[in-house]
Amino acid sequence: MKKTIMSMIFALVVTGVFAQESGGMTSKKGEAILPEADDWAISINAVPVLNYLGNMLNGNVANASPTFGYPGTPLAITGKLFIDEKTAYRAMVRLGFGSTTTNNYVVDDAALVADPLSTATVNDSWKASYNNIVLGAGYEMRKGKTRLQGFYGGMFMFGIGGGKSTYTYGNGFTTTNTSPTATTAWSPIVSGSAGSRTTENKAGSTFMLGLRGFIGAEYFIFPKMAVGAEFGWGVGMNSTGEGEVTTESWNAAAPTPAVKTTTTKTGKKSTFGIDTDVNGTQMIPTASLNLTLHF
Repeated sequence: MKKTIMSMIFALVVTGVFAQESGGMTSKKGEAILPEADDWAISINAVPVLNYLGNMLNGNVANASPTFGYPGTPLAITGKLFIDEKTAYRAMVRLGFGSTTTNNYVVDDAALVADPLSTATVNDSWKASYNNIVLGAGYEMRKGKTRLQGFYGGMFMFGIGGGKSTYTYGNGFTTTNTSPTATTAWSPIVSGSAGSRTTENKAGSTFMLGLRGFIGAEYFIFPKMAVGAEFGWGVGMNSTGEGEVTTESWNAAAPTPAVKTTTTKTGKKSTFGIDTDVNGTQMIPTASLNLTLHF
């Protein structure tokens, strides 16, 4: 590990010394090294890339290919738009929507009653859906006239999220089958007799707010390509509303026996924090080492 870090530092120093012409911030090819007005920039997690470069310099034959990772805020795309060489707008976005359907085949109870040797099956299904939206906007100011640039500023973040699971079953409740064969667990999948089973599980909606100040520095190892570290301090809150779980079972005690549906509420939850990038909201970015690409 120490050899990797030393090799990485040596590579950065050598690049900084020989790639820059004396008397100006341009490369030997005349390319501007530092960001300029109207430049766009995106950031990625620098650690996998730097580990790859360090292992390559060490001659590590088992060196794994570098992977792109999200910086700071997990699963959020972060970028900048430079107003001029010393100021930039920041933006953060995550727009997540999706669903997954899982099927499981269980014994067809009715067919088994008619024919004890029957191998017929029916389908149980679980559909899970989610939404997760995070938006952020901020302002960045910069200092420094060399490849080493300092920066600081502030950022506001907003997010909402939620999810729902719905379950359908192939074997229904009847007066002669009050505990039908069904999927009793989905991860891992388990089947058996079910006197009661969940038909819907709706998570409470989550609302998030964050306000963060940040400070950091970056070094331009190549024209418009910088490695930097960033730290922050901020305030954040996260509030999750009531959810609902709906189950069904056979009610034999009713005047007319029938399927009984029961809906119960799940509790609310909220968190609040003022700290150095740690507040439990999973929205404010954590301190990170980033690789920023300008274009």
